[in-house]
Amino acid sequence: MKISKYFSSAVSVAAAFGVFGTTVSALYDPDKNGKTDEKDFKHLTDTLHGINSTSAEDDVNGDGKLNILDMIELKNALIEKEETGEVISRTFRAVDENVKLTGRTYDDSDVTWLVHSGSAAEFDLTASEATVVLAGDSAIKAEERYRPRYAVYVDDKLIEDSLMDTPEKEIVLLKEKSQKTVRVKIIHLSEANNGAIGVKTIKTMSSSKSPIVPVPPKKLSIEFIGDSITCAYGVEGKSSSDPFMTSTENFMKSYAYLTAQKLDADYSAVSYSGHGIISGYSSGNEKETGSLVPDYYTDVAKLSDYAKPWDFKNHHNDVIVVNLGTNDDTYVRNDPETRLPEFEKGYIDFLKVIRENNPDAYIICTVGTMGCEEIYPAIENAVMKFRESVDEKIMCYLSAVQNPANGYGADWHPSAVTQQMSAYVLADKICGVLGMESDKIGLDAAEDGKYGIQINEEAGAGASDYLGYDKSYWVNMVCGGKEKSDVRAYISGIPLTAGTYRLKFEIVAGKDTDIPVSVMNDGGSEEKYFERTVSAGTEKVQFEETFVMKKADDKCMLTFDVGGMDYYNITLSNVSLVKISS
Repeated sequence: MKISKYFSSAVSVAAAFGVFGTTVSALYDPDKNGKTDEKDFKHLTDTLHGINSTSAEDDVNGDGKLNILDMIELKNALIEKEETGEVISRTFRAVDENVKLTGRTYDDSDVTWLVHSGSAAEFDLTASEATVVLAGDSAIKAEERYRPRYAVYVDDKLIEDSLMDTPEKEIVLLKEKSQKTVRVKIIHLSEANNGAIGVKTIKTMSSSKSPIVPVPPKKLSIEFIGDSITCAYGVEGKSSSDPFMTSTENFMKSYAYLTAQKLDADYSAVSYSGHGIISGYSSGNEKETGSLVPDYYTDVAKLSDYAKPWDFKNHHNDVIVVNLGTNDDTYVRNDPETRLPEFEKGYIDFLKVIRENNPDAYIICTVGTMGCEEIYPAIENAVMKFRESVDEKIMCYLSAVQNPANGYGADWHPSAVTQQMSAYVLADKICGVLGMESDKIGLDAAEDGKYGIQINEEAGAGASDYLGYDKSYWVNMVCGGKEKSDVRAYISGIPLTAGTYRLKFEIVAGKDTDIPVSVMNDGGSEEKYFERTVSAGTEKVQFEETFVMKKADDKCMLTFDVGGMDYYNITLSNVSLVKISS
């Protein structure tokens, strides 16, 4: 009962000082919304009363005990951040004390430069009026299509999306009759090859002692090292014939940004279009040695203004994703016998540099979105040798080649759809290596399934099958037997979790026929989770339908009962079984 009384008194005092709704960075934030409010006070109240289970976070004062002193500590900290009562004008710099800096940035004592793709400044702003002054570097003198692109968001609403073309630009963040709290994000959308975006000053009209507060850090941090794919080169291009323009380069639509968003992670990108490990993009037979990511990895960036050592010690990464080799392939493929071993050695050397500067990070290596599958075995070998000689916190996988059906960005680069699909796969890989639970959303559960046919020979059925390189599956019925199920085409080895799935495929048959289709258990029970009948014929049929898995089943199969009729064939293509929601 004493706890209840003391706790109620503390709440009353806090309310009297008007502390509810005050922004408190990294103090006490059980619902992870970046602020402390009435809900958080109630959470602590319930915890003290034994209604909630306790956690280390509830120990606000850090004394190893959970009691009324935690409530007092919370109250005092909030009061210190409360309003002064006088609306005054103040100017702030975009430094760590005031804003959360994401990605590789550079402070020249006058301007904080957002250098690489996705580099950002984020903060909670409490004011009635506020402006930010952005700055441009030498890139503002370039042709318009090469000037850096940036965006400004207030409470996730886009208020500015422009190319930087002036030395300074003032942007209004807030202009209200009364004070309010909003979240602001200023982000560099284009790549470091084409200059940086500077944040010079943030000016506020506020009665709060802390008008701007850094957004709290995430629990997970990922660094992406790559080329134009990571930069989201041309992701907003209208067609594959479009040339490069920074105005169609948007890191917020890259697989890197989308992966971080899906995993609620902080991120950093080190990416340059046309760059590689031993050679940049080469249109002939010459090695392009001026475009090598390893040469600039330990600096903030390549351009001379930002060629300063990067501070790895104060920028910890839990995961490093390396997506390089696409540009190297333009050089390596002209003499693979000699150049593949050279690429492999260069890859290993770079992995060692990454490990030296990120001793605790798990490294994930990939390539393949724009093809170049022939260079992947060298990456596999490099990863294997690294595991043997350095450590085992590394893995690799071959990314799926972009599907023409999903469109292309400028210069045949990945579209927004392809970037999103790549993010789904990478997020799942990261969950796997870190031991996190993956929701599997966006993944094609049938992608790695085994194709085959079951033939009821006792019913006289006979058939042959063939799987093409593009996973088009052809089945020829010599004798279909008596029942549809006497010849069953299937894709087995499909693990499904609870949630909603979208089944898609294309089918064409030599004769008009109805084909029962099902998703069923392949572990003995043959329980069916989905079944439909598809009318197929000589014209290709595109099938698409959703269904709900109410429980998980890691042994499922997709079946097509094609028997019951002699001397005809069917072809299945573009089969996918994608989870679309939990």
